[in-house]
Amino acid sequence: MPVPRYRHVVWDWNGTLLDDVDYSIACMNGLLARRGLPLLDRARYHALFDFPVRDYYYRLGFDPARDPFERLSVEFISAYDTHRWDCRLHEDAIEVLAAVSRTGATQSILSAYRQETLHEIVGHFGLTPRFIRLIGLDNIFAHSKAELGRAWLAELGLPPAEVLLIGDTLHDLDVARHMGVDCVLVAAGHHPHARLRARHDRVVDTLAALRPGFISFAP
Repeated sequence: MPVPRYRHVVWDWNGTLLDDVDYSIACMNGLLARRGLPLLDRARYHALFDFPVRDYYYRLGFDPARDPFERLSVEFISAYDTHRWDCRLHEDAIEVLAAVSRTGATQSILSAYRQETLHEIVGHFGLTPRFIRLIGLDNIFAHSKAELGRAWLAELGLPPAEVLLIGDTLHDLDVARHMGVDCVLVAAGHHPHARLRARHDRVVDTLAALRPGFISFAP
């Protein structure tokens, strides 16, 4: 079967381009500590984190009667926003984005981040010119972005075979399948390699592994 030639790459943001896993764990541990609940380390976080985020919160032991999901979301985002500018991009993120641009392919971001905040932080890193569209949610509750993905694909007007989604979670894989596009998962974010590999065969450990030749772009 011929290698697909992509004309557009849809990137996830948190965990894929932005290295915010340890920061997210620290923010959540603040919520857990205030309620006397077991704290997270990376292994437990990687085992439990998932979408919908509502289910993840309650797997951590929060009592929905005392702490409704909406209240927990506000508390977490308030903590996250306090020092979100301290997060860094993953190593090689800038180089990989530049390499994709040099092929002539266009790029966008599809994120469960809030739309306004997504624009702010992408601009903070000076990356806005790399993307033809930044697509986030209109709320802080991190529901599925699948429908946004389908709407974006329709607006792009490209055949699904010419679009690639790159993310770091199984939710990104589900979104790609919902859109009907190919997917590469990077195991440097919110889901570990073994968990990703159990459901998908195109998994790399770092952005640097997206080397020339791993992804084929249209001339």
